[in-house]
Amino acid sequence: MAEEKLSFQAEVSKLLDIVVHSLYSHKEIFLRELISNASDACDRLRYAALTQPELLAGGGEFRITITPDKTARSLTIADNGIGMNRSDLVDNLGTIARSGTANFVNQLSGDAKQDVALIGQFGVGFYSAFMIASKVEVVTRKAGEEQGWRWVSDGRGDFTVGEEPAAERGAKITLYLRDGEDDYLDGQRLQRIVKTYSDHIALPVVLVEDGKEEKVNSASALWTRSKSELTAEQYTEFYHHVAHAFDDPWLTCHYKAEGAIEYTGLLFIPSQKPFDIFHPDRKQHVKLYVKRVFITDDCADLLPPYLRFVRGVVDSQDLPLNISHEMLQHNPLLAKIRSGLIKRILAELKKKAEGDAGDYPAFWDNFGAVLKEGLYEDFERRDEILELCRFRTTISDQPISLATYVGRMKEGQDAVYMITGDEPEALKKSPQLEGFVAKGIEVLLLTDPIDEFWPNAIGKYTDKPFRSVAQGAAELSSIKAAEGSEQPQGEAAAGDEVEALIAAFKAALADEVKDVRISERLTESAVCLVADEGDVSLHLERLLRQHQQAKTRAPRVLEVNPRHGLIRRLAAEAKRDGAGERLADAARLLLDQARIIEGEVLPDPTAFARRLSAVLERGV
Repeated sequence: MAEEKLSFQAEVSKLLDIVVHSLYSHKEIFLRELISNASDACDRLRYAALTQPELLAGGGEFRITITPDKTARSLTIADNGIGMNRSDLVDNLGTIARSGTANFVNQLSGDAKQDVALIGQFGVGFYSAFMIASKVEVVTRKAGEEQGWRWVSDGRGDFTVGEEPAAERGAKITLYLRDGEDDYLDGQRLQRIVKTYSDHIALPVVLVEDGKEEKVNSASALWTRSKSELTAEQYTEFYHHVAHAFDDPWLTCHYKAEGAIEYTGLLFIPSQKPFDIFHPDRKQHVKLYVKRVFITDDCADLLPPYLRFVRGVVDSQDLPLNISHEMLQHNPLLAKIRSGLIKRILAELKKKAEGDAGDYPAFWDNFGAVLKEGLYEDFERRDEILELCRFRTTISDQPISLATYVGRMKEGQDAVYMITGDEPEALKKSPQLEGFVAKGIEVLLLTDPIDEFWPNAIGKYTDKPFRSVAQGAAELSSIKAAEGSEQPQGEAAAGDEVEALIAAFKAALADEVKDVRISERLTESAVCLVADEGDVSLHLERLLRQHQQAKTRAPRVLEVNPRHGLIRRLAAEAKRDGAGERLADAARLLLDQARIIEGEVLPDPTAFARRLSAVLERGV
């Protein structure tokens, strides 16, 4: 087959450009990334060979070699792992077939400092080679196949792929260095980099220099060593390897479970939010080993989806070495390991929440929305998870616990009040909050999509039910106002006049609303929309429409404020002859106003504009 020239995926080209021009202060990490990839390739072959031993033809002793060539000004990193065929080369080195890649690339701004942080969340892997190389060549042969392949690129938009009969099993990556990068041909410098970033790699990393070979790493699985032997720096670099991340871990949890089942866990919680944490794939990223042999990094039953931000390794002594993906599903031993891991992670989070409260908000900002999924999904542990949850409120920008909220509830208050929406600042301005704010009642501001589901699933905290301020009656009359809190101003319109106005509004709006009633929650606004008890909230309905899960709008309750000047004037008008048309226009305008405040798209913007112009004309 002749050599074939192909173009990089657009996302790869953009990523390469930023990697080459923005990560100049982190160049040496290219070696960490390539060694990490080589280690993964060997792990995958070791696992595949458990059921296909013929794949190890040519040798089963895995290792990674680093060979500098000062004459050719090249650096070669080679492994004897699983290797690649033509399809793998095109898919793995020409495209980024990772969930959420397009969204990630769209976030890149061109601002070097900002983009470095984003790339750190994404991980650059193989492409980091172009930070120091003007050309990269990959010679590889996939285990179990006869044909080898050569991949070559200068990283500027395209690459070539052709047959390579002399290729050995595994992959040999040769970097032809840019001018000024000859430091990476110095053996002592290379040793220092390996010791710093890759000492934990469980395979021998061998430096080949002037015909001599020297092992330059410890080559022992880091998680098998005792905590007393390990430094914070070693844990951090292992996290970088296992998570393919640039940030430092926010939490490190290293322990050994002994007893009925035996396993070791070395788990990390990142300090930065991974770019694909909310992608629909919802995969977890903890690698499963059995007796130090890599099994899989995609075991859905190892941790629940609400802990998918956890990174690390779990090494079991009890699972069979030749276990398949199918056998892993519903495996009773794995279920016990899963239970133990969840218990340990939640316990560690509780320690952080109680003992290092200043640091906990950083975790909550990154992963609170994910952890809250457990309130809906994990009935057994929802009480533990709820104690870890933190919430912004109408009187606290710093997230607080529910215990803190309950501790400062008002006299006569028997519920935990909440409101759902998209942004805390927008929610604070909601008319539905006015009566609660006026009485000094604290309300939870819930802005994550999962917040629409878990309160109904849980029902209550201790003996306090969760209640939305945007649903049902406000129930404010039984709650004692805080001292110095603002009370509703102005007199209400006469009862018979308000009743006449409500009757007129109901007649005008007909099926557009479910009901029209006097509001107990409004103190400043003329009207607001609320969901009736048991109905889907306005915010949830909007989310469902955005995802094509709902097409029609449910009719809502329109509440009117009898103390508002406009409502008093309209109520006085309601008993006069000939006011029907004007009140009908006012009713529709006020309904549209309430919809706008809720972020709704008006069903008939033209009619709204026409009525508004008519009212302004009469007023002027």
